[in-house]
Amino acid sequence: MLLPAPRGPLTAALFERLGRPPHAFDPPPVPAGGSVLDDEDLQLALFACYELHYRGFEGVNEDWEWELSLLAARKALERRFEDGLARAVPRPSPAPGVPMRRALAELIAADEGPRLSAFLARRADLEQFREFVTHRSIYHLKEADPHTWGIPRLSGVPKAALVEIQADEYGGGRVERMHSELFRATLRGLELDDSYGAHLDRVPAVTLAISNAMSLFGLHRRHLGALLGHLAAFEMTSSAPNHRYSLGLRRLGGDETARRFYDEHVQADAVHEQIAAHDMCGGFVAQHPARAGDVLYGAACALTLDRLFAEHVLDHWQRGASSLRETRLMAGSR
Repeated sequence: MLLPAPRGPLTAALFERLGRPPHAFDPPPVPAGGSVLDDEDLQLALFACYELHYRGFEGVNEDWEWELSLLAARKALERRFEDGLARAVPRPSPAPGVPMRRALAELIAADEGPRLSAFLARRADLEQFREFVTHRSIYHLKEADPHTWGIPRLSGVPKAALVEIQADEYGGGRVERMHSELFRATLRGLELDDSYGAHLDRVPAVTLAISNAMSLFGLHRRHLGALLGHLAAFEMTSSAPNHRYSLGLRRLGGDETARRFYDEHVQADAVHEQIAAHDMCGGFVAQHPARAGDVLYGAACALTLDRLFAEHVLDHWQRGASSLRETRLMAGSR
């Protein structure tokens, strides 16, 4: 993946540095105020910092990953992002004596986000479905990786539960069954570029914020509870929407190979939601009772960001506009 096109002064300064050999520098100032979750410049800058801990960028020296001045810049971005999340997501208070599985289920039941999956199943045209898949490629081509950071930080029942979930995400060791590979087949079926990071320039800040929240929770041990709650919310809200995505793609002519990613999640996540809620999150809270609120907060962040994403997409489609960034903003990005 190449560095994307800058979206403002933060990314312009950051990408100029990353194009050179690693060196110490003064972090660029992070503007205060404004909406963080839809700040294109901030979200892309943070995404790029996190990406250095995954596969990195072509032409960017790998030693940048642990360059102290870049970590200082990332820390400033993270503070703004965490503050924005805290403002957007009220922190749930765990009720005494309520099992974590039930608390998560009640949190999810109370969510009243727009039904993007219903629109895709019944009304979306082919170009809108292609847009949706383009957005999702940012996470699905690295599916499971952010949550895998939690494995070495756990022990006992919750660790075994997370390993069981992640083993399925990685196809049980068979490359053709890895969920990221199944999604690549969906991209190809829709005649979209299936290479890692190919659509980074096209997706807006809210799409990047979804991935950034996962990386934030995964890379910081203090956010372990939030990471587990985030994954649980993903698993517990996956089966029905993925069934509708498959129906929508079938309606639009998608073949079995293109739909397999969604069909696989209908089956796998029906099992995963039980493991995630009871064994992983319930087991973690049994070991660390004081961190029950962290688990619920991570789940609430997942639900809120997904709602904001759905609102963004549906609002644009209802106005007859693309939910992706304009092509003209991508000039010179490749």
